[in-house]
Amino acid sequence: MDQNFIIEKTKEFVKEKLYNEGSGHDWFHIERVYNLSKFLADKEGADSFIVELSSLLHDIEDWKFSNTNETSTSLIEEFLKGLDVSQDYIKKITNIIKTMSYKGGVVDSTQNTIEGKVVQDADRLDAMGAIGIARTFTYGGYKNRPLYNPLVNPMKFSSLDEVKNKENHTINHFYEKLLKLKDLMNTDSAKEIANKRHEFMESFLDEFYSEWNFK
Repeated sequence: MDQNFIIEKTKEFVKEKLYNEGSGHDWFHIERVYNLSKFLADKEGADSFIVELSSLLHDIEDWKFSNTNETSTSLIEEFLKGLDVSQDYIKKITNIIKTMSYKGGVVDSTQNTIEGKVVQDADRLDAMGAIGIARTFTYGGYKNRPLYNPLVNPMKFSSLDEVKNKENHTINHFYEKLLKLKDLMNTDSAKEIANKRHEFMESFLDEFYSEWNFK
């Protein structure tokens, strides 16, 4: 396998699929996760080929936008087979993608390989900090959710259907997911980055409530 060629063809494939995606899971999200993944892979000694392909493909057929609650990898498998990627690599890559999403904390997303830990950390880091805040409100708009409703408390989900469909507001997402991510990082390298981004989100919420409750 010509790994560089495969990576470049994968970038072209994903960019074509997700360039104008409007929920915050667009090509530029993928590119940021890809760059973070490469950085973490180098720090943690992970297999760069697996990490790069997993990070590039992780939002193709995302479960949040499917008619089921499963993360399908059929399109990914077909694409990688077309590039003559070995079945062993395909299995490792699709296993990471199927299990890396937070999914409201309802299902176990534990990663058992350093490659999976790296890609999961990179994806979660992009849900934090200034960009994480921007993406959260982008997704809220995509789902037609209000910014905030002080009468609706953060939720504890009991099913994936609730995660996807229950009426909610965007500020709750900070408490249901984003503020939990700092303590869910797998690697020491990611934990250092997460601490700073976590503090920024806390400062944002302080300012948000100050402005909301202004009298």
